Amino acid sequence: MSLFTLDARLQQDSVHVIDLRLCQVRLSRDARYPWVILVPQRDDVVEIYDLSPDDQARLWQEATRLGQAMMRHYGGDKLNVATLGNLVPQLHLHVIVRFQGDAAWPGPVWGQGVAEAYADNALEGRRDEIVRLAGEAGLLS
Repeated sequence: MSLFTLDARLQQDSVHVIDLRLCQVRLSRDARYPWVILVPQRDDVVEIYDLSPDDQARLWQEATRLGQAMMRHYGGDKLNVATLGNLVPQLHLHVIVRFQGDAAWPGPVWGQGVAEAYADNALEGRRDEIVRLAGEAGLLS
């Protein structure tokens, strides 16, 4: 795996969970939603098409498998998957479990209300859940 540099804003707004074959999985610091961010560990990647065809396929595999495991575990109503990049140009993929009646439903989570910080034990618990779900999804081999 090539070395890469994580954007400072991603570093600030999320915490490292685990490294998969392609992506670093990060947990959003906003506790209102089960929300991970997948960052391909490649330098100078802004758009999905900047990845090699194999890395493109791997990105979708990691996102869909982890997203499906999260939906099963958290019992969400809809899985939101998005790449925006307007503020952070480094390619990153948001995977967010949504619930009818959550703080932003049915709109997007960005710019809605005030982010709620995790309590320390809740943050560690959520990180452990995501690692376990990645394993259940077959992403740790």
